Amino acid sequence: MTEVGGHLRRWRERGDESAALATVVATRFSAPRPVGSKLAVSEQGELAGSVSGGCVESEVAQVAREVIASGEPRTLTYGITDEQAGTVGLPCGGEIDVAIERIALSEFEGFVEEAPLRLLVLGAVDIAESLCRLANELGWDTVVADPRKRFATRDRIASADELLVDWPDEVLARVQPDARTAVVVLSHEERFDVPALVGALRSDAFYVGAIGSRRTQEKRRERLLEAGLGEEELERLAGPAGLDLGAHTPAETAVSILAEVLAVRAGRSGGRLAERSGPIHSTA
Repeated sequence: MTEVGGHLRRWRERGDESAALATVVATRFSAPRPVGSKLAVSEQGELAGSVSGGCVESEVAQVAREVIASGEPRTLTYGITDEQAGTVGLPCGGEIDVAIERIALSEFEGFVEEAPLRLLVLGAVDIAESLCRLANELGWDTVVADPRKRFATRDRIASADELLVDWPDEVLARVQPDARTAVVVLSHEERFDVPALVGALRSDAFYVGAIGSRRTQEKRRERLLEAGLGEEELERLAGPAGLDLGAHTPAETAVSILAEVLAVRAGRSGGRLAERSGPIHSTA
């Protein structure tokens, strides 16, 4: 439910009363998404999540709008062998059953099983806005912090759910990164990134990354050791943060970093799918 939880919360907060929730309830053969995968559809037709990785979402969304209007639940079956396969189906050859129901957003907390994933960005530089925008699309909660008031502004970081003007120690004490939190440090200043990384690496965050050149990373490693971190703790640090996508712009760098965050979350290396022999879709 975490994939759609953040979106449901935002729809409720803006005043929506209901939404439709489509859930994969059965799969046969090679299905693109596992049982339990969800797609939420708002009253305005916005989509969050996925039941097939894009194969049948448009038709499910259309039926979901009808379910919102009527309140009558529906169950649909999609697959290559279906009579529907002439217009919509699953190219992977599998079949899925999708149950669609209308949900009252006022009862939102009652049916959300887990809190959404969270992205904590320390350093309100230009990459931070792109990171937050991408994470919001995934339904994550986003927090950006920077002690510099002229950087931590809504004009610069419009997509963050929460914007804090404070030093890393205070921010980490307030946010308290847990096993559902990814921390990205975007600073190049020792007085900022050393305490930020010491605190983050000693937290339960599932990912801790920091930007910077390899030379910067070497100097940073020395300072972190001097600050009392052990070798095992330093092994958790992804630095330079991101996958090797050849990124140049802030937006491209944000894609690179968030891609690595997702790979770590799923226990994957982040290599090319064409070079993999195992399952394409993660069950994480």
